[in-house]
Amino acid sequence: MEKIIVGSDHGGFALKEALKGFLTRKGYRVTDVGTYSEESCDYTDYAFAAARQVASGKYRRGIIICKSGIGNSIVANRLPGVRAALCYTLICAKLSREHNDSNMLVLGSAFTAPGLAKRMVTAWLATPFAGGRHARRLRKIKQVELYAATMTRNGR
Repeated sequence: MEKIIVGSDHGGFALKEALKGFLTRKGYRVTDVGTYSEESCDYTDYAFAAARQVASGKYRRGIIICKSGIGNSIVANRLPGVRAALCYTLICAKLSREHNDSNMLVLGSAFTAPGLAKRMVTAWLATPFAGGRHARRLRKIKQVELYAATMTRNGR
């Protein structure tokens, strides 16, 4: 059984709950890093908690949700090895896997109805990475990550 990690803030809570049940019915073992209610909270905490698990390799894929998805994608993409794709359409979800080998799907609950979100998640999980010229681009992303790590070590 494949496992997947999910997280949301209060703005994404209802959509996350709908997707958890959907994923479980599809045979995934779902780990939820929170939040666990619609009480106001900071998206950064949950985006980081999920992305950290993907960056460490403990989880191959994750889904994070907030109102717009923008903040979550900013936080998640700060971690090396995370390729978090903010998607609002089905084709965007497919292309994020095919061209970018995204390992985190970021959804904005204000722009993504539950039915569309389920179709996007299904497509995202089923779409393989195309490789080829896209692999070359991923290697360049890795170079950017290494550069950023060097800058951090040098106090910049």
